[in-house]
Amino acid sequence: MGTISAVGTVKQPLVQEPERLDALLKALPSEPGCYLMRDGEDRILYIGKSKKLRSRVRSYFRDGQQISPRISLMVRQVVEIEFIVTDSEAEALALESNLIKNHQPHFNVLLKDDKKYPYLCITWSEAYPRIFITRRRRFRSPLDRFYGPYVDVGLLRRTLFVVKRVFPLRQRPQPLHKDRTCLNYDIGRCPGVCQQKVSPDDYQQTLRKVAMVFQGRNEELLQLLNEQMLRYAERLDFEAAARVRDQLQGLELLTADQKVALPDAQVSRDVIALAADDRVAAVQLFQVRAGKLVGRLGYTADAEAGAPGSILQHVLEEHYSQVDPVEIPPEVLLQHTLPEQDLLEAWLRQRRGRKVTLQKPQRQQKADLIDMVVRNATYELERAQRGAEQQQLSMEDLAQLLDLDHPPRRIEGYDISHIQGSDAVASQVVFVDGLPAKQHYRKYKIRSSSISAGHSDDFMAMAEIMRRRFRRWSQAKAEGASIAELRKRPGTALQTDGLTDWPDVVMIDGGKGQLSAVMEALRELDLANELVVCSLAKQREEVFLPGASEPVESDADQLGVMLLRRLRDEAHRFAVSFHRQQRGERMKRSRLSDIPGVGPKRVKDLLAHFHSIDAIQLASARDIGTCPGVGPALAEQIHRFFHPVEADQEAN
Repeated sequence: MGTISAVGTVKQPLVQEPERLDALLKALPSEPGCYLMRDGEDRILYIGKSKKLRSRVRSYFRDGQQISPRISLMVRQVVEIEFIVTDSEAEALALESNLIKNHQPHFNVLLKDDKKYPYLCITWSEAYPRIFITRRRRFRSPLDRFYGPYVDVGLLRRTLFVVKRVFPLRQRPQPLHKDRTCLNYDIGRCPGVCQQKVSPDDYQQTLRKVAMVFQGRNEELLQLLNEQMLRYAERLDFEAAARVRDQLQGLELLTADQKVALPDAQVSRDVIALAADDRVAAVQLFQVRAGKLVGRLGYTADAEAGAPGSILQHVLEEHYSQVDPVEIPPEVLLQHTLPEQDLLEAWLRQRRGRKVTLQKPQRQQKADLIDMVVRNATYELERAQRGAEQQQLSMEDLAQLLDLDHPPRRIEGYDISHIQGSDAVASQVVFVDGLPAKQHYRKYKIRSSSISAGHSDDFMAMAEIMRRRFRRWSQAKAEGASIAELRKRPGTALQTDGLTDWPDVVMIDGGKGQLSAVMEALRELDLANELVVCSLAKQREEVFLPGASEPVESDADQLGVMLLRRLRDEAHRFAVSFHRQQRGERMKRSRLSDIPGVGPKRVKDLLAHFHSIDAIQLASARDIGTCPGVGPALAEQIHRFFHPVEADQEAN
């Protein structure tokens, strides 16, 4: 694989420099590979693939070429083009998928992570892997596997519940006891992972069987267990055969509950379709194995990002890049023809090691399957539209309440949490289009020396947070930038030099006192006239505006106020959880620090080894001595600190 990049110091877009554009296009090879388009600030705008790089890249700049307004906007910003040559089309597809995940280009079709659909995670990177449901898909290790996203959350939870009853699995992230097993081991729910009563290889072998359930390989698993039961019976190991029999019965009950019979009972296939409006595309992927529906996955994407075929192709690339090769079916039914269907088919064939067919059915049973998936996608789209309509009404009502020209898109809420000044923290939560945008949440530790244990000042704390939050914007304005112009520029993620987080509304949890302190801080930043600020008082759910002695006329149950209440409650929850975390860490540190000879480094080592103060307290002196950096004398001293009565008895 070779890499060639177009090098240049000129920062003008290529469309404004025809000679440089023509020279660059002539230098492109007619080989398979990926291309990366960059803007004047070296940010990646778009990543694509092609079996002929020269022809594909030329198509963006050809006169009369029919391209979408979105791509047209992108082309006008391209300053440099890099390309990576690959050995095959399938390799180009795999490379493109990895590059898009790493760089998240603005103009690529990106699936939305709205935390709506959960995943099932198996942490294969651990010696004793955990299995759990999560809505946060974070790859801590390339070995960890995520299955989903699952549309039917109830079915997913019931399936996992049955699986944990059928197979003995690890039940807790951390051991309940340091030196003994818990009740789960005694009743057969756990194989005794905490005390290593089962080897990692044996435990992972069990978990591989569990993974087959979520891979849609139930029939294969049932056959495997049935053969295993017969082998145990032939060896007269009837106890082991009975355990496998119970597993078979549990799995048969599970499959009876979750599967729907479909025509053509011997074929395994995936069926994908979407329903879209002007803004959102709801994608559904049905997994049919041996003629039975075993899973239903859901995705959402920006409908303006591409044609329906392009969106479906991106979903398939994203999905099949994360699954094991055995999960790829021999047949995939499509609602729309894909723009690079042959390339995707070759890539899937290469991954599976066997033939994979992608086709758009026109009639009979396969077309009926497509219609069924389309109906389900339509229901998901309608649900999303109803939610979007409700949020839009709330934002319009809030705009009317605060006398805004337009409904606010980004709303920020702030709250302070402490106990009589100790461990004072603040939270910033963000709602975008009426929904929580947790990727924009921020935590603050209050730095003011005037706020400490026994002395609290919420007004000062809130003012400090405002200064820290809007310091960059104040500096930009002081340097001559226009806040209004920065806000008006289209595509702010590309054109505002990182200043992309201007809120339409700032809400403070509190009354007139907190609001006055915030406005004083904003006047120091010269932003008081730029920001729309309000406060929400808890007692009567009253909305206050700067400079007004009386609250805004409102009803606590009207949509705009309810939106502010949701924002306030989320800010309070986020602040309290952060405060509890800080207080807990301080209490841990302070208790261990009271032991003579235990400094900050030893405190950190002890907590890393035992995970909690309770575990250290329950440990013997010999167990404490196993901690790195803790010798026998110090271990004995730590043990005496937690057990002074025992030490006195031994001394006497």
